[in-house]
Amino acid sequence: MKLLRTLACLALFAFAAAPARADEVRVKDLGHFMGWRENALVGYGVVTGLAGSGDTPHSEVTRQALQNVLSRLGANVTSDQIQSRNVAVVVVTATLPPSAHPGDKLDVTVSSIGDARSLAGGTLLMTPLLGPDQRPYALAQGGLVVGGYRFESDLASEQKNYPGSAVVPGGATVETGVSSNLVGPGDELTFILKEPDVTTSMRIAGAINAALGRGAAGVRDPDTISIRTGGEDPYRLIAQIETVTVTPDDLARVVINERSGTVVAGGGVRISSVVISQGDIKVSVKVDNQASQPYAYGGYLPGAQSLVVTNTKIDVTPSKQDAVVSFPSTTVGDLVQGLHMAHVDTRGMISILQAIKAAGALHADIVVQ
Repeated sequence: MKLLRTLACLALFAFAAAPARADEVRVKDLGHFMGWRENALVGYGVVTGLAGSGDTPHSEVTRQALQNVLSRLGANVTSDQIQSRNVAVVVVTATLPPSAHPGDKLDVTVSSIGDARSLAGGTLLMTPLLGPDQRPYALAQGGLVVGGYRFESDLASEQKNYPGSAVVPGGATVETGVSSNLVGPGDELTFILKEPDVTTSMRIAGAINAALGRGAAGVRDPDTISIRTGGEDPYRLIAQIETVTVTPDDLARVVINERSGTVVAGGGVRISSVVISQGDIKVSVKVDNQASQPYAYGGYLPGAQSLVVTNTKIDVTPSKQDAVVSFPSTTVGDLVQGLHMAHVDTRGMISILQAIKAAGALHADIVVQ
């Protein structure tokens, strides 16, 4: 079993060390058109039908909310007359899609804001969901689905997951429709990239112009591309643009998750010459640049250019198990593979990468999660 895990790790790092392959990506996967956005909805309501696991009578908010519900239904009671533990006051949230029509269904999330122990078995009463403009856009109601439980008896308790939160699949009905206006001033469409990058923006604009054949796309800033509709149907134009494929520029980035000990890096992230000693591990990166001058019989070729060839080598030497690993290129993938072959654990790799970045030899951004 240990051998299988070792082989799996070797295969994983060999894959990470492979050269990065540039793939074409659809434009619609790289960003969105301005105006196409979701909207948050929120409301507060009452959950009933709990088996004694609701809010205690000390919760003034719960008693006031239940009194308001009963008064709307014609029951005249005071908050002091409400002593039930079968109800709980909750906050209800949902997400309104960019385009929605009356009658559409939305999933809602219900969270207790009182001292209820569990919402299992409860039913959410009709709750208006408000938008940022304080207008009701949907009504939520239905049985709660709780992925956990909590039971108590004689000061002993048993709990699974978090029973103070629940979901109601399709529990909200849209009452006020919304639509997105994607065409801006001057009959222009605006495409916004998820990751701002000038090179990628220029490639997208060039691909759109090549597909539409009228030079309508232009780069406004690193993450914004403006497209003139020219009086055409904007949605037909959007459908054409979304299917255009481009090769986005790779970002030199190393992602480190210290909690799980995970390192993710592009195979082409470069490392310059550097020597690091971390504990008993010594990492040496050597770079040798050689120039090749074109030559022909009788003299040099006119207009020919020299070619610079870079040869690099990485030596990894641990103290207990002497090992030297050579690589044809100096990338993070090669370094990680070599450290793994030298039996360096993942957290040791993280420390080495952080030290290389601090020395200015790692030409990439380190993102620590």
